[in-house]
Amino acid sequence: MLDTRVDEFAVETHGLTKRFSDEIVAVNDLDLRVKRGEIFGFLGPNGAGKTTTLRMLVGLIAPTSGSAVVAGYAPGDRRGLARLGAMIEAPAFYPYMSGQQNLAVLAKYAGVSFDRIQTTLAQVGLEARGNHKVGTYSTGMKQRLGVAAALLKNPELLILDEPANGLDPQGMVEMRELLRGLGDAGHTVLISSHLLAELEHICDRVGIIRSGRLIALGTLAELRGGSRSLLIQAQPQERALLLLTALLGPNSVHKSEDGQLLVTAPQSRTGEISRALVQAGLELTELRPVERSLEQTFLELTTSEGRAA
Repeated sequence: MLDTRVDEFAVETHGLTKRFSDEIVAVNDLDLRVKRGEIFGFLGPNGAGKTTTLRMLVGLIAPTSGSAVVAGYAPGDRRGLARLGAMIEAPAFYPYMSGQQNLAVLAKYAGVSFDRIQTTLAQVGLEARGNHKVGTYSTGMKQRLGVAAALLKNPELLILDEPANGLDPQGMVEMRELLRGLGDAGHTVLISSHLLAELEHICDRVGIIRSGRLIALGTLAELRGGSRSLLIQAQPQERALLLLTALLGPNSVHKSEDGQLLVTAPQSRTGEISRALVQAGLELTELRPVERSLEQTFLELTTSEGRAA
């Protein structure tokens, strides 16, 4: 059920903390806001606290301290759960029952019309296998069925933990299109995944967690920051290499594996660089910024070296 309220955030936490012992702090003082209608990527290394956070948000475990509001209510509140669909960790189904039968059990407990079963199976591409026993499903098909279960209530907020696990490349593309379509239709999607290249295609904003703490939050452009790498093609290349080295310093100019020149310099210097090359009589055929990928940004932020930097 899509929500027509005007609250800005579908998920909001303040100081959310989960301690399993004095030594083990899985989530530490987490302040997180997920805007309504956005696809939000929740990233972090293994053991960073992602799944523990999601389990607290859906009410499966209680926080040690702090608070959260999910779909307008405290985690676990039945009014909030009515607006929430979730798949946390690997989905579990009765293997001796069909996909349709498993969804029928869930629909009965959730008070959802059985008409939604075929709709959700079609959404995840399982309509042709819905009457087959789940025990015959591949890992990827079980993941699809897990997402179908999360969609049964046509929820305002969808929380998915690694939904693309076990999917082949075509299945990943289909899952990406499904999630993007849900976002376009006004649903809020909070998705945890280690498939950074997939999230790069669909997320509006990203939060990165490390050792239980949120260390970065923003749009992909904000997290990448301004590009400081420029790709240059100019002929003759050796003369261009010498000129750029003299202009920018020996540690700022490198040849890429495919023979192009990579320059470390802010985009504000592109005019100066292009003028220098042209005035020296060189043929400049390409000069453009090279953006960091989400994976590069993630590694920089989550390694010890990246944090120190």
